[in-house]
Amino acid sequence: MDPGFGGEVATFYARYRRGYPPAVLDALVGAFGLTAGDVVLDLGCGTGQLTLPMAGRVGAVLGMDPEPDMLLLARRTAEERGVANAAWVLGADRDLPAVGAALGAAALGAVTIAVAVHWMDRDAVFRVVRPLLRPGGGVAVVTNGAPLWLQDTDWSRTAKEHLERLLGRTLAGTCQTDAAGRRRNRDALEAAGYRVVESEVGYDATLTVDELAGGLFSAMSLGELPPQRRAEFAAGLHDALGSAEPLTEHVQVWVQTGTVP
Repeated sequence: MDPGFGGEVATFYARYRRGYPPAVLDALVGAFGLTAGDVVLDLGCGTGQLTLPMAGRVGAVLGMDPEPDMLLLARRTAEERGVANAAWVLGADRDLPAVGAALGAAALGAVTIAVAVHWMDRDAVFRVVRPLLRPGGGVAVVTNGAPLWLQDTDWSRTAKEHLERLLGRTLAGTCQTDAAGRRRNRDALEAAGYRVVESEVGYDATLTVDELAGGLFSAMSLGELPPQRRAEFAAGLHDALGSAEPLTEHVQVWVQTGTVP
């Protein structure tokens, strides 16, 4: 788990990645019976899209990510919002044994993984974190549905065409947000001994062309799409879609919770 999304990409991530509605937090709190006495580890936390709202539901949160720039922005946002019960840890899934040694057994109410499990060895992660979870706690994999370039809308198809033309290749990757990816999560959780429940939260939202471009840029490293190509892409997208603003997106969030029996 080390995608190398620092610098400008982290800034796009902080600015344009959607947060999570209260219903997602409700599902997590309900699944594990989380209270003000619990600590939650958000693995692959990015700039804190899930970590920070979770901080309002539990005693403390730990946001863990391999990218220093992501953590810098997450810490800055926490300070701006007055979130005092969040701590930030530089590390990836391979560092979990060391984190476990520091925390001790049954120290966590939950481990959350939001739009990051595709960077991880999920089978190993689910096994390693289980001793860290209190009885009734568990692991939650949160998936944001179809990526911006694979949605069933005219604006998504236009964005995909522009990106493919710019990159010179076909975009088919789902970041394992599809049914097959969710099935991999479920199978790995069950194999590690968790009781799995799945739920879905859906809502409609609007976005501007700038927000669409920024969301796409947040998913692509600077090596894939350097700054000068980003400006070219954004200009082309505005030419194609500017008159269609605002764009309507149906957001689907899948919550897969694996509870320790």
